[in-house]
Amino acid sequence: MHSALPAGGTDPRLQEVALYSSWLGSIVESAVTRGELEAKHVQMLKVRREEGNQALFRASGELGEPVRSYVARLLAMEEILSSLPVRK
Repeated sequence: MHSALPAGGTDPRLQEVALYSSWLGSIVESAVTRGELEAKHVQMLKVRREEGNQALFRASGELGEPVRSYVARLLAMEEILSSLPVRK
């Protein structure tokens, strides 16, 4: 079920969450359409994991609920993506 990003105006912490959501959403959309991940998306997810999610964790902690739950769902979606087959 889709839940909208909580409103927050121009807060840079919320903008970080929105950017991550948009980025991840484009990968999810492609994976749902194809039923698998493209190799370029696998690499993008790998780089993202290596860079870490400190900004997301900080934003979710500082902004509290419902942002914390929203970020948790996004991170769960990222984890699910990593279990999909990869298009060769």
